[in-house]
Amino acid sequence: MSLPVACAKCVNVVCITENFDSGPANCPVKTKQAVIEAALAEYAKPQVKAFAHQATIQEFECYMQLPEGITPRNPRVEEIAQFAKKMDYKKLGIAFCGGLAKEAAILNTILENRGFEAVSVRCSVGGVPKETIGIAEDQKIGGPGVWETMCNPITQAKILNDEKTEFNIAVGLCVGHDALFFRYAEAPCTVLIAKDRVFGHNPAAGLYLSDSYYQKLMRKEA
Repeated sequence: MSLPVACAKCVNVVCITENFDSGPANCPVKTKQAVIEAALAEYAKPQVKAFAHQATIQEFECYMQLPEGITPRNPRVEEIAQFAKKMDYKKLGIAFCGGLAKEAAILNTILENRGFEAVSVRCSVGGVPKETIGIAEDQKIGGPGVWETMCNPITQAKILNDEKTEFNIAVGLCVGHDALFFRYAEAPCTVLIAKDRVFGHNPAAGLYLSDSYYQKLMRKEA
């Protein structure tokens, strides 16, 4: 039985070089050639190739060569606007969590200022009670007897589909709700903000603090 692919554990990263032979036994360059070739065939499709081409140019343009060395130049929100311009998109979708309504409003203004038509949909769209998906009274954030509207990512996606958005931006959707949104959205999607209620929507902080204040994240469970 072959070992699973484990790029996150690799200490000899050969895929960024021209020497693939020295990689570990479970390196996908060695074990997944058929999959890699099938994936590469997708890039031959004109629309996919154009998308990947512009995404790579966007990556390049995020750096400046200064006398003191290479340095980044663009925040992610700027990257999103620039990439959408490169792709000649006109109508952009914003799927946002109600807890980040302020951020969604700012993003909406930025996009409109850049010449886009912005379509935004809140997570509570439809006003559907949580009981619809089997949430019990003691599972409500506000406690038993309180009306709570469920997050409705499938409807968010379908509304943006109906509006025929060309590129969608997720702003703070909950874990799981974001996955449903991505699954049902027809247009390509990107994430501007990943929700993290503890770290001010900076999920990477949990990783950086996993050897100090948040060592509990490294606990072992069955």
